[in-house]
Amino acid sequence: MTQERLAYYQLGYGEDFGLTALTERLALSGSGTGPAAAMGYAEEIADRSEGEEAIELGEDARRLMASELPERVLSSVWLAASGHAFDPGEYGLSSRGWLKRISEVSAARLRQNKRSYTPPPVKPVRDAGLCRAVVAEIRATGPALAGASALPELVDALEQVVTGADGDLGMRLFLRALKTHAVPVPHEQYGRLQALGRKFGFPAAVVHDGLDITWPPVSTTRQGITQDFGLSRLARLFTAGWHHRTPRAAVENAVTGDGYERPPGSEAAVLWKDTRRMLDSSLSDDTITVLWLAATDRGCNIDEYGVGGRQWLEQVVEVCEEHLSEIAPTYVLVAPTTRTDGGDAVLREIREMTHLAAGTKISPAFHPLEGTTVMDALEQVVTQVDPDLGFRLFLRTVEVLRLPLTEEQYARYENLAGRFQYGEDHLLFTVHHLVQHI
Repeated sequence: MTQERLAYYQLGYGEDFGLTALTERLALSGSGTGPAAAMGYAEEIADRSEGEEAIELGEDARRLMASELPERVLSSVWLAASGHAFDPGEYGLSSRGWLKRISEVSAARLRQNKRSYTPPPVKPVRDAGLCRAVVAEIRATGPALAGASALPELVDALEQVVTGADGDLGMRLFLRALKTHAVPVPHEQYGRLQALGRKFGFPAAVVHDGLDITWPPVSTTRQGITQDFGLSRLARLFTAGWHHRTPRAAVENAVTGDGYERPPGSEAAVLWKDTRRMLDSSLSDDTITVLWLAATDRGCNIDEYGVGGRQWLEQVVEVCEEHLSEIAPTYVLVAPTTRTDGGDAVLREIREMTHLAAGTKISPAFHPLEGTTVMDALEQVVTQVDPDLGFRLFLRTVEVLRLPLTEEQYARYENLAGRFQYGEDHLLFTVHHLVQHI
């Protein structure tokens, strides 16, 4: 990303794009792909987003064409990124000849949207600091990449793309080479690659998806969590409009929500701890049911299915354990400890909002839940289960009931969120919009 360009995620990209999206598509097709099929894939990429993705595809191709890189360099990085699925040289095409065809496909698709379209001059990313950082990462994986590839000059070729053509595209081609050759990437380096990706404006998936990351053990710390998590996050995902055939399928999807920063299985472990705390407590079945119905805004009416709160949470625990046994079989589930710190402060915030909750109802048109009933249940979570979980479910209830907040209240919530080590966006995406600015 430069001052002249919007970040790719701002343009709506959530995964790879441009020339590297084409190489990924070719790699999935397998070896032996011919020119007609390869050109078909190029047309497919160019046609995405009603033709808008043709912009990046064409510019990527022209950046390489405009460089002074020799044929052997262009051929090496293309073959590495595409997993040798299509070799233009086998069909009498030079690398630049093939890139020209890609550029022409891109321009033709863009002319369907605007007849007068003419490809603009390329604007390669030549930021010296960014390019040095990418080259450093290439060299860090150089021995492993060279050992995994049959291309003897691949590491040098990738460096030359970064320094002689375009740092942005060079970074993406490097990532594709790591993925097609299944080169293990240490977790520490993965963090550096993500940081670099953000500087280029890549969506996180461009770095993460398909990369063979050597993850540390499953973690239940808050590191890498920027928004909601655990049982409160699960409830949020069940707000009206959830799109899964069964509630259990929705939980199975939720436990995969580790994001791009946490070891696989971490969200399942965090959710298991939250749920296990509730089940190991003295809360009544009815109270747990009320808490779930409130936090989901009656988006998942377990009472309508004849399922009690405890029975439902047992199902959640089961899904978590099944997922962990598959994704992190060495992880040992340990009964969560009981914490009491912060309890008095959370109780004060709940009680201060109880008068506003009086007279309000969750789901007023369908089996309504009285706001004060929910607030009473939340107090029980704080005193009998866990203040942290109680505060997260309280925030969710404030959000569902749309209770107005003062700036002073929000400042106190920020202090509590800091005490419980919530991520920087936790409050922003839950209750910040309810603050009444005077």
